[in-house]
Amino acid sequence: MMAGKLFGLGVGPGDPELLTLKALNRLKAAPVIAFFAARGRKGNAFAIVESHLAPAQQLLRLEYPVTREKLPDGQDYETILGGFYDASADAIARHLDAGGDVAVICEGDPLFYGSYMYIHDRLAARYDTEVVPGVSSIFAGAAVLGTPLVYRNQSLSVLSGTLSPDDLRARLSQADAAVIMKLGGGNLAKVRATLAELGLLARALYVERATMAAERVLPLAEVDPETSPYFSIILVPGRKWLS
Repeated sequence: MMAGKLFGLGVGPGDPELLTLKALNRLKAAPVIAFFAARGRKGNAFAIVESHLAPAQQLLRLEYPVTREKLPDGQDYETILGGFYDASADAIARHLDAGGDVAVICEGDPLFYGSYMYIHDRLAARYDTEVVPGVSSIFAGAAVLGTPLVYRNQSLSVLSGTLSPDDLRARLSQADAAVIMKLGGGNLAKVRATLAELGLLARALYVERATMAAERVLPLAEVDPETSPYFSIILVPGRKWLS
């Protein structure tokens, strides 16, 4: 029996209208739809595409064993999540081996901080694979904030809020423009302090859940670091040119 095809579908940052036509066509044609979700949650990617699914399509829910909760001593996220992605890839592979195509849906773009990439790393060498790019939260955030990111010959740095203050300071000090992601888990206070130290606070813009129903745009100084969600970003646009 010929193996099925693996699809990694980027479904955009939250607004269902930002789902591309190509992703929608692949979604509707796939007999199996795999999606990631936290315990007790529907899953953001699934919520985006749910209205397009047909009753005959089989759903494969891949539930994270941990998210951001504190783990008992002796346990670590890397080991737990590594095992989870191994098991998820095995579950998808069983459908592929049975001859069925599987579409793994992913918020934003599948290969940019997307959970799909861990499936891709494990299965792409074994199965026919197609990745459909999606609208990233970076560009959704810029659109919501109404700000150009980079002008002319400027470069854009994409940074993780999990970096140490020293690393953040070094990278931001060299950046023409920057996007800082992964602000949850208390990282925002550290990032905000570093931006203030570098004199970049006035240029920094904050948005959470861009294009989602619960979207919020706030002055960075007013954001509570303890409640900043995972889907939040800070943009430090490049300086205006020819204006």
